Amino acid sequence: MTESVHRIAIVGGTFDPMHRGHIDPLLDVIDPMEWDRILYVPAAQQPFKQDRQTAAPLHRWAMAALATSSHPRLHLSSIELDRGEMSYSVDTLEALARQEPGAAIDWVIGDDNLELLMQWRRIDRIFDLCNFVVLRRGDSSVPESLRERVVGVADRGRAGHLILLENRRTPVSSTEIRERIQQGKSIAGLVTGEVEEYIRKYGLYATGEKGA
Repeated sequence: MTESVHRIAIVGGTFDPMHRGHIDPLLDVIDPMEWDRILYVPAAQQPFKQDRQTAAPLHRWAMAALATSSHPRLHLSSIELDRGEMSYSVDTLEALARQEPGAAIDWVIGDDNLELLMQWRRIDRIFDLCNFVVLRRGDSSVPESLRERVVGVADRGRAGHLILLENRRTPVSSTEIRERIQQGKSIAGLVTGEVEEYIRKYGLYATGEKGA
């Protein structure tokens, strides 16, 4: 009998704001990947985005909660916001491994992160703790140092592997949304109605300054 594995997908990011591109591609693959749930982890501050000011953590958390509220298998974790410092994935994974003993963790990234992956802090330890699932949007190539880790979905173990998925492209970005708001343009359809109303209510991004 095949062992039943409790699988969790982790999606990190600033989510400034969370939009359909953060959600729809994941919902497309949640069943084929056999994820019991998807856990979104809003970052306090990301190492590769130190030059960017973001909306206040409370606002980003609230928008993420609104965006995921209608999907029972989508959850949020405040683990990085609670730390309130630089968000290193290895620290998050160590903590989640203690919280979810026995679970197999798939860390989901976009293919634009592949070239930077080997620069992540303690990447060897990260591969001890999780697999990486790469949502591919184009013809991106896998760096040679990672190619031996590439396996198919059915062949992945609990950790140490790299899985490449061809996924539906959702042509929207947080940057585009912020720019459209600053220009007075509609963001209908790019975010959920609840998130759109929240942004309007608190005047987020309207002047180019992030909400306090």
